[in-house]
Amino acid sequence: MGMKCRLLLVPGGECIEYEGMDGATYEEALLSIGIIPDTVLILFKGQSLPQDMQIEAEEVEIVSTGSRG
Repeated sequence: MGMKCRLLLVPGGECIEYEGMDGATYEEALLSIGIIPDTVLILFKGQSLPQDMQIEAEEVEIVSTGSRG
């Protein structure tokens, strides 16, 4: 059985649907879409989540913490 999570990218407002295996972590989700986990914060209702946490929330914000250029 799999699980789903929406990743809302900030800035930009792009929403990416992630589908993974049960027990997948936010780190795995980020890497699968080409984002280096150490360059972002993962927020759920304003609270920071660790990247090695199993995905539980249906939607999280992925906030860029550094410049991309």
